[in-house]
Amino acid sequence: MFSRRITKSIAIGAAALAVGGGTYGIVGATASTSPGTATTASSTSAVPSQGGPRGGGSNARSGPAAGGSSGTVESVSPSSFTLTTPAGQKVTVDEAASTTYQNGTSSSSASAIAKGQSVLVLGTTNGTTITASQVVVQPTASGSAASAAAGVVPFQRGAASTSKQVGQIPANYSQGSGTIVSGATANKATEAALAAYPGGVVDRVVKLSNGEYEVHNIGVNWPHHVFVNQEFKVVGAN
Repeated sequence: MFSRRITKSIAIGAAALAVGGGTYGIVGATASTSPGTATTASSTSAVPSQGGPRGGGSNARSGPAAGGSSGTVESVSPSSFTLTTPAGQKVTVDEAASTTYQNGTSSSSASAIAKGQSVLVLGTTNGTTITASQVVVQPTASGSAASAAAGVVPFQRGAASTSKQVGQIPANYSQGSGTIVSGATANKATEAALAAYPGGVVDRVVKLSNGEYEVHNIGVNWPHHVFVNQEFKVVGAN
């Protein structure tokens, strides 16, 4: 009886350590939203997001955060539209009364959005749905050709993520680290990343300890992380 009690105690202790070990390290990036609260960016143990490869941490989700996407408008409804990115990812764009529109360098309205147009969408991303804060009608792009030229690897269910690194990756970079940013800073970093690597959906922007930004990209097999410097120039990707 004494032996069984010791064994049971050891098992309970081991279970407690396992739970503690599973929790430690999950939260790496935080962004204050109000006193006493924070938004967290999950690490590799998080559940993959919609449109991303399963089984990997490269698509760890942080919940709705500033981001965006670009592509060709496929359909339009009174309060939303859909687009397809150059890598073939389908994106739903929800419009609101506060959404602003731009056609080239001029202000525009929702009526400017039509099927077949190339657009850049900035706003709050939740999976492959974006609540738009700004929609920019762009000159007709080369679509998938531009994506292929940038080396973007489209998402294919069941395919392993591509392991590749280009440019400069911050020396102390650790996936899940940093502080989630929003507003004009996130918009500039998102726009830079999508211009360099069109095809995915940016679901968050994180400021790193060295002052640069990691733009987290889903909906593609590569790249998942695009690194942008303080001048909002893309310097690397993996």
